[in-house]
Amino acid sequence: MANVFVSTFPFCRTSPRALQILEENGHQVVVNPNGRKMKPNEVAEAAKSFDALIAGTEDLLPLVKESDALKLISRVGVGLDSVPLGLCTERGIAVTYTPDAVSPAVSEMAVCLIVDAMRKLTYADREIRQSKWSRPYGDRIGGASIGILGFGRIGKRVASHLLGYLPKEILVCDLLDQSNEIAELQVLSNQIYHFNAKVGKNWNPTAIKQVSFVELLKSSDAITIHIPLEKENINLFQENIFRSMKNKAVLVNTSRGEIVNETDLLKALQDKVIAAAALDVFEEEPYYGPLKELEQVILTQHMGSCSEDCREAMEKEAAENLVSFFKGQSVKDRVV
Repeated sequence: MANVFVSTFPFCRTSPRALQILEENGHQVVVNPNGRKMKPNEVAEAAKSFDALIAGTEDLLPLVKESDALKLISRVGVGLDSVPLGLCTERGIAVTYTPDAVSPAVSEMAVCLIVDAMRKLTYADREIRQSKWSRPYGDRIGGASIGILGFGRIGKRVASHLLGYLPKEILVCDLLDQSNEIAELQVLSNQIYHFNAKVGKNWNPTAIKQVSFVELLKSSDAITIHIPLEKENINLFQENIFRSMKNKAVLVNTSRGEIVNETDLLKALQDKVIAAAALDVFEEEPYYGPLKELEQVILTQHMGSCSEDCREAMEKEAAENLVSFFKGQSVKDRVV
């Protein structure tokens, strides 16, 4: 059986099921003792003699370079940018992930952040805590143009959630042709329109269309990011991109921090180039940078996946992938 190191944090916070699965199958498990996200050198030092790693978003390059024992990386979550897949292939290290379990939690949180940023809810909360009461005005999703960058599992769920808010349009930007998926969503949009017409609401059905990145920037009142981190999109959102957006626009990022240049975002917000931002992910985590000083920014703790049910499902799937691998069985979500 395998010696397993768990680097992801948190792990089994609300349910012991993943740990039970590992131990019931004879695996010896050591869990991240730091109570926080581990740094690359910490993972490398702690896990270099282990057979398997259950990982979060930690940078695993130093570990993969140094370890002669590692046989499997079982990723809790969907993003693989922190895993050096090419080097894993060279060194004979298998990689699995859990792409489905995370989608419900992240998509719901993305929509919540759009509403919060557009309606200035967190801003109002901060005012009350400072004994202020300005009753700030905001914008609704209803009647607005909402842009979705990346139309994979999470982006599609975001679109379906948004339909209930009756936006004017949902603008989809993706490298792949999403015509079939958009056609299905348009049918649902028309059904929602007809339901509202029955109860006396005078809405138009939401138009859903695929657009270029340039059109997404120009036309969206809010943009939510759902693309994987790749070399080509590091610092994708930087000064000239912000200047291409509406000055009333809000930017929501629940994907990867490196996609947004935080220095340029800070300046864009200070100069009112765009109106607001909501970030769940950062270049460096935990985040303690200057964006926390701005009132028009909502900051959360890389917690898009942190609903109790989704987190339990992700951890359980990661544990099951590990068990299947060491039993010599096929693993559905094996990447390498």
